[in-house]
Amino acid sequence: MALNPGVRILVLANQKGGVGKTTTAINLGTALAAIGERVLIVDLDPQGNASTGLGINRKDRSLSTYDVLVGEQPLSAVIRETAVPRLCVAPSTLDLLGVELEISPHKDRAYKLRHAVQTLVSSAPDSERFTYVLVDCPPSLNLLTINALVAADSVVVPLQCEFFALEGLSQLLSTVDQVKRTLNPELTIHGIVLTMFDPRNNLATQVVADVRKFMGDKVYDTIIPRNVRVSEAPSHGKPVLLYDLKCQGSQAYLRLASEVIQRERSLRAA
Repeated sequence: MALNPGVRILVLANQKGGVGKTTTAINLGTALAAIGERVLIVDLDPQGNASTGLGINRKDRSLSTYDVLVGEQPLSAVIRETAVPRLCVAPSTLDLLGVELEISPHKDRAYKLRHAVQTLVSSAPDSERFTYVLVDCPPSLNLLTINALVAADSVVVPLQCEFFALEGLSQLLSTVDQVKRTLNPELTIHGIVLTMFDPRNNLATQVVADVRKFMGDKVYDTIIPRNVRVSEAPSHGKPVLLYDLKCQGSQAYLRLASEVIQRERSLRAA
């Protein structure tokens, strides 16, 4: 059962770095907001790239997800509006690097984020309630990632079209299965999103075929292409949809957002 029937919590997770996880969190969130959803991105990566990519300057992050996980602030206190209408972010700071040591002695250490999101959802008036919460995880399977998986309804896995893609995917799926068995029995894989696809590269085309064979309909139809505008956008503190709406990357993320919503409708109808 979802934390709230009107809110879906999706975690962007992959223990490999450089697969387009944060880029997907930023731009999927922006695309969902652009088509009418109210979206919160929770930045759980100590690098804070999702926060930076949404225009939140590092020196302006006096409160962050660190304060939420150690119990010093409610999630509502750290949420910041962005330049994108209907899109907010709970920013992160490097303080998150030490949060595991601080919360590991607590019995509820794996449930810190879940409790924070539940409180946010239950206390918000209907007009201000988020319809999607996207959690951007660090590129490792640590306590931060476990907190995200325990809080989540589903996992979105960005997967770079490269040689070792399936190897990393198997490890992540094993972790998701373990969390499902022990901590969050409702957790599911929402989908695999193939990123950084270059059609001129025969290996990339083979990886797409292999992943679709291995994961079947769990792989989204939408493939995110390699696109220079997507790479440039974070340095301007903007999602690519604000930086260049007409580029291939922007259009791909809009298609992905539509596909995510369509899957949600199918789940509700089932």
